[in-house]
Amino acid sequence: MKVLHITPTYYPATYWGGPIYSVYGLCNAVAKMPGVVLKVLTTDASSPRRSDSVATAGFPALYPGGYEVFFSRRWCGASFSPGMLLRLWPMIRWADVVHLTAVYSPSTIPTLLLCRLLGKPMVWSPRGALQRWEGTTKPIAKGGWERICNALISPKNCILHVTSEQEGLESHARISNAAVTIVPNGVDFPEALPPREWLPGGILRLLYIGRLHAKKGIENLLWALTHLGKETVSLAIYGTGEEAYLLQLRDLVRRIGLQAWVTFQGHIDGDRKLDAFMQADVCMVPSFTENFGMVVAESLAHAVPVIASQGTPWGEMEKRSCGFWVENKPAVLADAIRRIRTKDLQALGETGRNWMRISYSWNSIAQRMLNVYEELLNQRS
Repeated sequence: MKVLHITPTYYPATYWGGPIYSVYGLCNAVAKMPGVVLKVLTTDASSPRRSDSVATAGFPALYPGGYEVFFSRRWCGASFSPGMLLRLWPMIRWADVVHLTAVYSPSTIPTLLLCRLLGKPMVWSPRGALQRWEGTTKPIAKGGWERICNALISPKNCILHVTSEQEGLESHARISNAAVTIVPNGVDFPEALPPREWLPGGILRLLYIGRLHAKKGIENLLWALTHLGKETVSLAIYGTGEEAYLLQLRDLVRRIGLQAWVTFQGHIDGDRKLDAFMQADVCMVPSFTENFGMVVAESLAHAVPVIASQGTPWGEMEKRSCGFWVENKPAVLADAIRRIRTKDLQALGETGRNWMRISYSWNSIAQRMLNVYEELLNQRS
């Protein structure tokens, strides 16, 4: 089976957050499946700045998983690449199945159109882009874009891939011509973790890892800390975003007097990410909306309990006793922080880690996605 994955940005462009890790993990796992030949078509954009590009050796780049990645040069915007658009026709013709990631991207509508013209079965992963929250920008323009996309889809030839039931409901309301299938993300699972100390000096170490964006609810988390005894908690914030928004967060920390308890650590990856998890007692995910919330799975895989907002699809955490799922309000977040520090954090962490090991391995997720590809091919036959 020849699979073409089309995505506006690709690993190691980790500036773009969780979807980069989840698409990379999926491609690595799918490429290992027997009988699969995978290619990835993308741009070299590594951040919104035009000067930032992914450094690659050769074209296409051969990834450790044994598949080729075609990094086309980004000319402008977040991911506009004439080279990528020119390669769509021959590469889609080559593929048996096309897997498209992203919605409001220059490559989205051309991909939908070419798949329709060439009769190619397609899986489309919006990665949360079709979900809405009160701060959603450009709703009218996005609505027009979605109507064009919907008109280009052949209902028998396209499956909308979502990672949770909630994402499925919201996405299908906007793209109704495609059937919906739920396949969650997998998580990279560290087989061994270094020794760790919980609550050193009686300080509950809170961790935030993710893109710095208004929809992530970081302001509510900062206000929540003002409801607590400041000397009993610390918060390390890892991630990048637009400079203006980072300045807003820093200014809020200064205005509400949290400079001694909140630190901004910048971008994080690799071994430094492992260290961040090992130096945390609880991971905070206060997002207004998430299609999956990759950092929740990553934290649990590293045996770190999680407090996540009800804007994420992680209500099962409470049933499995590895974290709390609460409203995204400062007072409610503060109460959850108070409650979790009274729990056996190590036991919560180990419970979550076992859950991730059993239910979210990339091998099992890749097999589920392969089943979706085969279903599409069978429908075409």
